[in-house]
Amino acid sequence: MKRFIIAAIALIGLSFTANAQRFAYVDSDYILAKVPAYEQAQNQLDQLAAQWQLEIENLYTDIDALYKAYNAEKVLLTDEMRKEREDVIIAKEKEAKELQRKYFGPQGELFQKRQELIKPIQDQIFNAISEVAKKRKYDMVFDKASGTAVLYTSTKLDVSDQVLEEMGYRY
Repeated sequence: MKRFIIAAIALIGLSFTANAQRFAYVDSDYILAKVPAYEQAQNQLDQLAAQWQLEIENLYTDIDALYKAYNAEKVLLTDEMRKEREDVIIAKEKEAKELQRKYFGPQGELFQKRQELIKPIQDQIFNAISEVAKKRKYDMVFDKASGTAVLYTSTKLDVSDQVLEEMGYRY
């Protein structure tokens, strides 16, 4: 009987604690779509990526042309000339792969440029979310766009517009 009473009191205590927590969610995709600086940064990144991709594709086109010319003349070349041409093709392939890694690798220029352009916007959004959460006394704010396991969301809990307002944007 004592255990039952203790368990009941604990359960009641936990239910009061659970009711005291306040939650909200934001949709970061929605917020980013409303921030003009993000669209400009994304366009700039897309242009850089396209420019670098074209540069790499041109290099691979040159490699392909060298390889085709080598295959066409292969029977006429001496062993030394064959080795020379193969070395040139291999060097060009290494150059292309290195350029690809330089631009698009994990710590490549695209990653660094993304950090330079996007991180300040993300920091601004995070700070605005923090301010909204503090002002409205939320214990936790979820991001609907990040794929967290939110099974149900009430629109009254969505504070995305308040985050935009905190950032100085009209929604």
